[in-house]
Formats: sequence, C-alpha cells, structure tokens
Amino acid sequence: MEMQKNKREKPHHKEGAKRKRGPAKPVCPYNKASALQQMRDSVLGTVHDIEQMLKLGRETHSCPYYATRLAVPPAQLVVLPYQMLLHEATRRAAGVQLKGQVVIIDEAHNLSDTLSSIHSAELTGAQLCRAHSQLTQYADRYKSRLKAKNLMYIKQILFVIEGLVRVLGGKVGQNPQSQTTQTGTELHSINNFLFKAQIDNINLFKVLQRYFEKSMISRKLVGFVEKYAGSGVSLHTPSSSNKENRRTEGLNRYLQTLQSTQINAPADQQGSEAEKVLSASPMMQVEVFFMALTNSNTDGRVLAHRQGTLSESSVKFLLLNPAVHFAEVLKQCRAVIIAGGTMQPVSDFKQELLFSAGVGEERITEFSCGHVIPPENILPLVLCSGPSGQELDFTFQNRDSPRMMDETGRILSNICNVVPGGVVCFFPSYEYSRRIVSHWEASGALTRLANKKKIFQEPKKANQVEQVLSEFSRCIQRCAVDAGGLTGALLFSVVGGKMSEGINFSDDLGRCVVMVGMPYPNIKSPELQEKMSYLDKHLPHSGGRSPGQALIENLCMKAVNQSIGRAIRHRGDYSSIVMCDRRYSRPATLSKLPTWIKSRTSTHTTFGPAFAALRKFLLEREQF
Repeated sequence: MEMQKNKREKPHHKEGAKRKRGPAKPVCPYNKASALQQMRDSVLGTVHDIEQMLKLGRETHSCPYYATRLAVPPAQLVVLPYQMLLHEATRRAAGVQLKGQVVIIDEAHNLSDTLSSIHSAELTGAQLCRAHSQLTQYADRYKSRLKAKNLMYIKQILFVIEGLVRVLGGKVGQNPQSQTTQTGTELHSINNFLFKAQIDNINLFKVLQRYFEKSMISRKLVGFVEKYAGSGVSLHTPSSSNKENRRTEGLNRYLQTLQSTQINAPADQQGSEAEKVLSASPMMQVEVFFMALTNSNTDGRVLAHRQGTLSESSVKFLLLNPAVHFAEVLKQCRAVIIAGGTMQPVSDFKQELLFSAGVGEERITEFSCGHVIPPENILPLVLCSGPSGQELDFTFQNRDSPRMMDETGRILSNICNVVPGGVVCFFPSYEYSRRIVSHWEASGALTRLANKKKIFQEPKKANQVEQVLSEFSRCIQRCAVDAGGLTGALLFSVVGGKMSEGINFSDDLGRCVVMVGMPYPNIKSPELQEKMSYLDKHLPHSGGRSPGQALIENLCMKAVNQSIGRAIRHRGDYSSIVMCDRRYSRPATLSKLPTWIKSRTSTHTTFGPAFAALRKFLLEREQF
C-alpha cells in the first residue's frame, strides 16, 4: 500500500499552521499589469517618439518596452525595424501578426542584402570551443537533475559542435589560440558540409524544435555562466593543468582579460573589447548557426575559413536565396508596398525577390514619380576625358597609373575653382583613396587643392564620423562669412563607407559630388562568386548578360546612386554631379541611374564643354 501512494502528492499541513515562505524574489517595479495597461492606452491615443515614451514610462512608473508590446495588437500603425519584420522568430516573439496587414517597406534598396544578412550566421573557433566547454560544465553540474532525454539532446549538441571544430582542423578541450590550422578557404553545400563534419546523422530539426526552443538552453546557459563564474565554471575553455585551481580559474581569467583590455587597448576600443568579454556564452550564436543549417540545400552554402589558429578560424553560412524567407511575408500580408528613392534596376529586384518567391506578374503594380526638386536644380555630367585629354578609364588595370591620378587631380582642381561651399569626392575604396592622396602629396597636387579648399578625409571608425562632419560644416560656414582665402571645403569619402548612406550633404555641404571611377565589388570574394553561380543557375538570362554579371553591375550602380543622392535633400536644394569614367556613358549603365538623374545627364567626351556647363549652372543657381 505504501508503494502505491503518489510520491509527488503535496504534504498535508495542520489546520491553523502558517506555511513557511522562502525569501521574496526580486521583481521589476516597472512591470506591473495595471501600470502597463495605463501606458498602453496612452500610447494608442497619441503618437510618441522614443524620448516621449521614456518620459511617459517614468511618469506612469511602467516599462515602455512591455507597454509598447501590449499596444501592438490593437494598433492601427506599427513602425518597426527591418529585422523584426523580416525575421520570423523575432516577429513571433514581438507579437507582430502579418496576416491581412498592409506592410510598407521604406528604403527597400537594401531589402535583398538585409534578408541575406539576417539569415546568415558565422561562428569562430573560439566561440565553438567556449560553447562546448560551458555546456559540458552545465551538464556535469546538473546531470543528477536532468532527464535522460535532456542529457541525450545535450550530447547531440556537443557532438555537432565537435564536428564543426573538426572541420576547422581543431579539437575541443584545448586552448583554441594555441591550436594551429592550415590556412585556406573551403566552400560546401549544406549536405556536403554535414557529411564532412560527420554530423549528417543528427536531426537538426528535432534538436532545434524539441530542445533549443522548448528548454531555452541558450538562455539558461547565459544565466548559468553569470551565476557560477569563479565557482568552478570557466568562461573559456578550461585548461587540463592546475586542476586544483579550477574553482577560481574562471574569475581569474575574467579579471586578467579585463585588466589587459584596459591597459593595452586604445581608449576608443576599450568599450567594444569589454563588451566581447562580457558576452558570457556564445550558445545563442551556435543556435542561430544550427537553424541556418536547416535551410534547403540549394538555398545556402557554408564557408569554412581557416586562418592559422583555431580561435581565428570560422564557419559561415551564406544565404543565397533571400526570397525563400521573404515569401512568408508576401503570403500573409494583404499588400506589400516596396518604396525607395534608388530602386533601379527594378527588373532584377523583381526577379530575385518577387518572382523567385512565387509572386505572379499580375500581382505587381509599379509606380514611379519625379523628384521634389525642379529639373533645373541638378546637373549630372559624365566625363570621358580630363583637361589634358587623358581618357578616364578607372579599371583595375589602369587606375593606379600616375597619368590617371594626375588627371584626376587636375579635374578636382578645376572643379574647386568654380564650386562654392563643399565638394564631396567619392573613391571606390579606402585603399585607393589612400594611394591617390599619397600620390598627390608627392606631386604637389594636394597642396594646390588645399590652397583652394580645406581638405577632410572620411575616417574608418564610426565614432569619428560625426566629429569630421561637424568640422566640415563649420569650415564651410566660416568660408561663406569670410569671403576671402578659402572658398569652402573638400571631403574625400568612400563609396559604401560611413558617409555614403545616411549622411546628408544638403545645401552648401555638397554643391558638387564627384564620383571617381566605378565601385565594382571584389569578384574574387568566395561569397560573391557563389552568389553569382547560384543566380546563373536558377534565374533566366536576359539582354545578353548572365544574372551573375547583372548582379555585379547592380551592386555597383546601387552604391553610386546612394552616394550621389546625398547632395539633394529638400525641394529647394541644388547640386552638380560629376561622374569621372568613360564607362558611365554606356547606355546600359545610364539606364541604372534614377530617372530624375538620368533625364538630366549629359555626356562629354572632352573636358571643356563639361566645365563650361558646370560654371554656367552654378552661376545661374547663385543668382536665385
């Protein structure tokens, strides 16, 4: 009879006896239902920005984040970033429902790249070893409390991580910084990668759905490492020596890393390095990579990159078909509006994201309109040759020649003579900008430019962009007031850099934008080569060009369109655009410019007529 009793039955308490309570658990004072509902009603009644939400949260003593989430279902208009809209798991966690909704995607020229970036994943050897070590320690500490099924899933996760480390030429359980690997890059399909890692017998769907999602092991491991660091749990891969010091090994390494970071790192890098150290567990990144491996074999590739040591080597999943994840958005929504100022070429955009997602031609409606500025407020020029008659051909083989660099200096010098305010000169890359500026320093061309306009160069670090832009603006304002000496400022920028998108060169900041060459991407990149190969295989050829070749041209011209559009920012603004390369005169290239720029573009085979048109345009605009 005693054996038949339910052992889980709660013990009976005597009548009148007080039940003992444990210590009170700390809770967030801003996460109360009544206060959250009150703030939700306020949010739905009036539109607030982030600063106003924070102020309202303090007044109502409630959390703006959770109150906003409560307001999402009944709201009529929800503004959210790309990541929350395009990533299914994030969208589901935030409570965003797309069924029957109208979705407007602004700045959609980045849509394809954003989809590929969101659903790609990368893991370094150091992250893999650290995740393996921490999960092993977690299983050892709680093995008496874990069910056999949970232990089985943990062992499967550890087995998969070991396979990934083997692909990089290393072993788990050892210091990844001391393990040397052969340098090289290998590109695999998903199935071939699973075979090479010897993990093809593991059901990743089952592991992800049954264990990662239901048990939330990634979150538990973060809390486990934070709680027990310094008490036998190491943040990094434990060493096989000094086992008697294991109880303090994690804390000692953590403190040593912080100390070395603060002493050796520059001031502007200490913050980012400290954030890397404080990222206690990389298991969340491992989970994302596992999820990426569940994509279709034809939709992605895995890149194994060995860099001499296991800690610096990495495995990266590349999504080749972003339409497979965009298809769910198109399927659920009542309508999707894709808007942008530089969407050209639209045909390739439709082919890659809409047709590939199963959308028929009859469902697509196109609408295009002109710019808010009048046509006479913009002057786009294509220069095929410079002042001395040198043909402008900035191909990779010719752009480093001294004659080409000298001719570019003469073009800029003539432009700075007639353009008031700011001139922004875009180069194809940071490396070419460095080489051509060094050549001008040696030849004296840079000194001649500095006598006309103060010279600024775009910094590589994002935290320095605002300072350089502020100094650039102040210099132009001072020159406009002084009316003597310098006539403004000249900024050397880079296509695709910190100032080619999101920075406004309105009014006197950008009276002329100069494009030096065409910023074609590096076709030797394994990722880009695989993307081109995928498009050539799965998309139809048109116009005598393969889809891979069209991709290269589109990437180049989208970068150009983003850069030259920085100078026209409101309806009263005006600017000139000088494209220095004979290749811009090709009809196929001109067709990829925005309509409001293409309709005003004129091509000049010699420099004289182009310079005269530029001077006339600026004189007419200054009179108004």
